Amino acid sequence: MLKRKFLGNLRLSHHKNTADMSPVRMTPPQEILLPMDQHIGAPATPVVKVGDTVRVGQLVAEATGAVSAPIYASVSGKVTKIENTLRVNGKSVPTIRIENDGEMTAFDGITPPTVTDLDSFLDAVRKSGVVGMGGAGFPTGVKLDFLKKNSVHTVILNGAECEPYITSDARTMTDEADYVYAGIKLLQKVAPEIKKYIIGIEKNKPECIEILGNITKDDPSVSIVPLPLLYPQGAEKILIYNTTGITVPEGCLPSEVGTLVLNVTTLAVIAKYVETGMPLVERCVTVDGSAIAEPKNVIVPIGASVADVINFAGGLKEPHCKVIMGGPMTGHAVYDLTEPVIKTTNAILAFNEKETFGKKVTACIHCGKCVEICPNNLNPTSFVKALKADTVDERMALLEDAHVNLCMECGCCAYVCPAARPLAENIRVAKNSLREYKAHKASLK
Repeated sequence: MLKRKFLGNLRLSHHKNTADMSPVRMTPPQEILLPMDQHIGAPATPVVKVGDTVRVGQLVAEATGAVSAPIYASVSGKVTKIENTLRVNGKSVPTIRIENDGEMTAFDGITPPTVTDLDSFLDAVRKSGVVGMGGAGFPTGVKLDFLKKNSVHTVILNGAECEPYITSDARTMTDEADYVYAGIKLLQKVAPEIKKYIIGIEKNKPECIEILGNITKDDPSVSIVPLPLLYPQGAEKILIYNTTGITVPEGCLPSEVGTLVLNVTTLAVIAKYVETGMPLVERCVTVDGSAIAEPKNVIVPIGASVADVINFAGGLKEPHCKVIMGGPMTGHAVYDLTEPVIKTTNAILAFNEKETFGKKVTACIHCGKCVEICPNNLNPTSFVKALKADTVDERMALLEDAHVNLCMECGCCAYVCPAARPLAENIRVAKNSLREYKAHKASLK
């Protein structure tokens, strides 16, 4: 029998420096900022007003529309401002500022939800505020709605964590493996039509593989799949193929081929919410990089600033460095360290000047390396060319013809480019432009 070839083209240096470091809970800061766009979809809508006193776990913003997620206070204190702030993605969004009273008083209404069937489970997930914790940010309650169609037979838990430096998911699988399995048992209870649970973990996490293997060894529906060290292993459709051999056709959702992918931390957070009733108000963040004085994994209240987190990790070793929210391949450079940690922030990295400012951008030499490395067989240069077309309509048509929305923004193209072209950044611009163009066209109908 021929052995299936795994998808994923890059072999990166792992730099998992904090893999053996259990998370340390940081001291809550004096102020937190809660932007309303911490997820894919419609921003949440504030339900508090300036001057209100709030408690930990209290609803401060409700989900708006079909694709959205609620937001909860991560400290107790007083709402001091609700104003638009400029986010790391360049957008201005409403943000709730809360002055911490130092008490961390829990909201009186915190009670574990009653989960008896699929509907009550989905209601609990929606109320938990959980989104894709691996960085995607899609509201998990919306994603799990596909279970109502009874078409999902295989759930794949994403424990690949293939991007360099990040170890927050690894710590979940090591320190909270019981919650990961508790999440599986919840799904077994409310969705018996699911027959297989596959946990995909890259082979550089042997402790995670061993711990989860021991916990699930007596459950024949659960299997651990050790994966080769390939980037972008954790991308949804690549992970589905590499763990099951199932290909998700272009334009189709995973549920259309009977699969559903959940991040391991996402499932653990759901299980904790069902047990305790405390919604998503904090998360584990890996703080690392050559410019970080004391690399570590940190339990951070959502809304704490990047500066607060870095200071808790000993501060920056030098003033001239690049700070990134997320991983080095898919993250965003931070120009203002007051930027808050949000639900999807799995890492804060800082690199010295030598590592980040050495390569000069030059003209494209048409070598084709970006095409060869693309896991979706796209031509990244075609998107850049499309953005140079004369008219908006022409630009958008060219982007659609080149299938720009199939790009998963993994950053492989920019990584291999010998001319140091900002391909991934340009593609993000292209995708955002096409999204806004379509929304504008739809509003005119």
